[in-house]
Amino acid sequence: MSVTTSSARDSSGGAVAPGFPAQLWRRDLAHYPESSGRRYGYLAIVVLTTIILYYQLYIQGGVATSIIAHFGFSFLYFVYISVIGNFVGAFASLLAGLADRWGRANLVVYGVLVTSVLVLILPSAGGPVSYTVLVAAISFVEGIVLVATPALVRDFSPQLGRATAMGYWTMGPVIGSLVVTSVTSSTLSFSTWQDEVRYSGYAGIVVFLIALFGLRELSPRLRDQIMVSLSDRLLIEARAKGLDLTKLDGQWRQMLRLDVIGPAFGVAVFLLLYYSAVGIFVIYFATNFGFSEQATNGLLNWYWISNAVALLVAGLLSDRLRVRKPFMIVGGVGSVIMTVIFASLATQPTTSPATFAWVFVGMSVCGGIAYAPWMASFTETVERHNPAATATGLAVWGWIVRIVVAVSTIFIPIVVSAVNPLVEHGAEVSAAAKEAGPALAIVQAHPQLFAELGKYPANAVPPEVLQRAVTEVSPADLAAVAKVAPQLKVLQEHGTEVAAAAAAGPGQWQAWWYVCLAGQVVFLAFVFVMSGRWSPRKAKSDAEAHRLAVEREMAALNAG
Repeated sequence: MSVTTSSARDSSGGAVAPGFPAQLWRRDLAHYPESSGRRYGYLAIVVLTTIILYYQLYIQGGVATSIIAHFGFSFLYFVYISVIGNFVGAFASLLAGLADRWGRANLVVYGVLVTSVLVLILPSAGGPVSYTVLVAAISFVEGIVLVATPALVRDFSPQLGRATAMGYWTMGPVIGSLVVTSVTSSTLSFSTWQDEVRYSGYAGIVVFLIALFGLRELSPRLRDQIMVSLSDRLLIEARAKGLDLTKLDGQWRQMLRLDVIGPAFGVAVFLLLYYSAVGIFVIYFATNFGFSEQATNGLLNWYWISNAVALLVAGLLSDRLRVRKPFMIVGGVGSVIMTVIFASLATQPTTSPATFAWVFVGMSVCGGIAYAPWMASFTETVERHNPAATATGLAVWGWIVRIVVAVSTIFIPIVVSAVNPLVEHGAEVSAAAKEAGPALAIVQAHPQLFAELGKYPANAVPPEVLQRAVTEVSPADLAAVAKVAPQLKVLQEHGTEVAAAAAAGPGQWQAWWYVCLAGQVVFLAFVFVMSGRWSPRKAKSDAEAHRLAVEREMAALNAG
């Protein structure tokens, strides 16, 4: 089977340098970048596009309560918008497997443009249906692009530097989340939710222009090989001249293995708490602790900053020691411990923001220690089967993650059923209670009388009923009740329901956090089937053996 690539080729299989207009589409590099500056530049653009895409994806969660109020959504409807987006993104991720055939760079460059335009249109949605359709369209494009970006990172990072590079890539969703919380916590006092969404669209257009002129990718003959260290560059290029480009036959079958599917599922359920932080922490802290959107986003800055630092440090240490699995186990066990602590706070309404800040730091550091080495190990596991099918393996990962997130999101309103009445009526019941508290006490002291009065319009109360009211309740109290009649109606219709939800909510949220905890335990089980050594000493020995093998092969090629 032939492979379609994004540039013309010379007789040796290298890419022919196209003219400037063609360079906006033909992005293949005939040679692995000799300059570290160029390689880091390409990686920086990939990370920057990843940050922007996650910023655009997560901004809706950062202003969730405002969007719900604007469109009149129920909490359930808002959740199902997320479900639809994740399902659409999941199947779009499978299409990203075509990046092994078509290349990755154009999917990233023009995908950023499309999502940015859609995000700029989103605030103008005319109603719930058009809003849902636009979110689904954004999720479709992002589902493709967010598989192509880690594939590009893999291409430009040999295995001995892979965890560091993946640490930078995994900072994409984290810094994207940090941008959301930083911008919203700084600007929501004078900006609307529509402004917040548009800010992400404008930023996306700027990044598109940078990627349009700056992003390149390796030719298939280069990227379809395993590169252990930068010293392999000459051998990789020598092999590329005679590389068989039919390795993509059966690539899906090659990826449907326990050591690919199992870890992908494991990391998907491991990230349930992370996706909860992105999507529903604003709602959780508003309904359970009374925090505002702005206050919650400010608090989450602790989470995202700590996570970003941990991802980078864990990647550097993993590459230095040449092992991944010990980091995954340490980070996974730490995450379990911190999630137990976090879940216990759900039923303690007086918990201070400072306490949550320190818990967030612990949770995010442990998650970062586990995740950056996991990404490196996963791509190395895929390479073990077929390095030419890297994007296919990442497409399987992207599909599983989004399906798990979509299914889990369906269950959030079922497990935490108290949220819907609190989101829909909690604020108005709270406001009504403040205004009508004394009047409500009067009504509750004379329930039969006010039930009788409620049967008649204010100007048509029978004289005997009115006389009885004046006798049992003073005229001043009757006037006080009449003054806040609309608020009393709100309390009568929704007060009991909201009070019951407020009482049940903490326990239900705690149950959901324990579901997330179970996902972290599952993650730990699948670490053992992945590629890589446990011992730094053995990993170092493997690297030395590889170096000697490369020297022998280069000597043989030079002799020939």
